[in-house]
Amino acid sequence: MLRLRRFSYRFAEQVLNSKLALKQEIENILIDPSIDVSSLSRPQFNSILEEKFVVKGWESQPPVFDEPKDPAAKMGYLKERVGIEVGFGHASFIGIDLLKFQVASYSGLDKIDVGVFVVTTKNFQKKMKRDYNKNWEGSLSFEKVVKYLPHFKSAIQLPIYVIGIDM
Repeated sequence: MLRLRRFSYRFAEQVLNSKLALKQEIENILIDPSIDVSSLSRPQFNSILEEKFVVKGWESQPPVFDEPKDPAAKMGYLKERVGIEVGFGHASFIGIDLLKFQVASYSGLDKIDVGVFVVTTKNFQKKMKRDYNKNWEGSLSFEKVVKYLPHFKSAIQLPIYVIGIDM
């Protein structure tokens, strides 16, 4: 059974609580009991989340930049000025993933008020390997995001709600 750990950076939880139904929608998608944990590879979990968010009306892979000539950076999901990035990739992508939120909130683009960064916990990664022989090693972890995010305070001024998927 999946459960969630949470970390609020720059009062992100308070911002999300002003959109409580949306916050609950996100969390319910992430811990949906229909998700078969035993089969979760990183790509499969991404596909499952993609399907569940799109069904609930989230825009999938919205571009971070507006101009066609701009880089092709994309956010995971967008709805009602809440941006979501799912960080199941390698830990080295932490800076890029977090900067997408800042860029999308910046004055010229002004697409989001809060970012939600979804990652897995170290415990989840270990249990997936031990119990189901699924390799999540090298993935970005909740613990690493919580440790590093405050060090980005000069670059990341946007509130970010970090959700760690745990077991």
